[in-house]
Amino acid sequence: MSEDQRRESKNEKLKAAVGLCADCQFMRVVESDRGSTFYRCDLSAIDARFPKYPRLPVLHCAGYERLSPDLERPRD
Repeated sequence: MSEDQRRESKNEKLKAAVGLCADCQFMRVVESDRGSTFYRCDLSAIDARFPKYPRLPVLHCAGYERLSPDLERPRD
C-alpha cells in the first residue's frame, strides 16, 4: 500500500469516527496531557445551540461549514 493510500485510509477512518467535525472550519483538535484527543466546536463560544465538545460522530449540524481545500489540516 502506498503512502497516499495509507493517508487516504486514515482520513476515511477519521471521518467515520468524527463525522462532519473532521473537516469543519469551526472544529479545533484539543489534546490532553494524557494523550486523549477531543474535538471542540468553536461555534459554542458564540452560539449556545452548539455543544463545546459534541458527541461523535456528528452526522448532522446546522453550523457545519467545510474547511476550504487550500486550508485543510494536515493529517498524518
